[in-house]
Amino acid sequence: MNKVILMGRLTRDPEVRYSQGENSTAIARYTLAVDRRFNRNNDEQTADFIGCVAFGRAGEFAEKYFRKGTKIAITGRIQTGSYTNRDGVKVYTTDVVVEEQEFAESKNSNAGSDNGFSGAGRAPEPSGAGDGFMNIPDGIDEELPFN
Repeated sequence: MNKVILMGRLTRDPEVRYSQGENSTAIARYTLAVDRRFNRNNDEQTADFIGCVAFGRAGEFAEKYFRKGTKIAITGRIQTGSYTNRDGVKVYTTDVVVEEQEFAESKNSNAGSDNGFSGAGRAPEPSGAGDGFMNIPDGIDEELPFN
């Protein structure tokens, strides 16, 4: 069985490309910084940086919603490969092919820390209605991934 479950933060915005042809497919690549549970031999590195690739709708979702610093959880499978670079050296690769991805914390859980985001281009924050439900501003419902 080849199954991977990871939770970590994106080290940068996803890099998205689209395949050629009539039915182009989104291909999103991103790196997750995954904290290590134990620190062996007093290593200074406390995280592993794991390359991930998401195809199709998952790639489009990553392009639209994921940003540097976002904490996400993914499930997928490990895929290895190799290629010969321009210098004629064989390079071996290992990536996690994403099957499922989701946010691992709420947008407001980092209150006081904007993780380097200025907030520019974001929709306004919904305001509380006093009855436990949120009012969603007009026009934002088209952007929600769960309509």
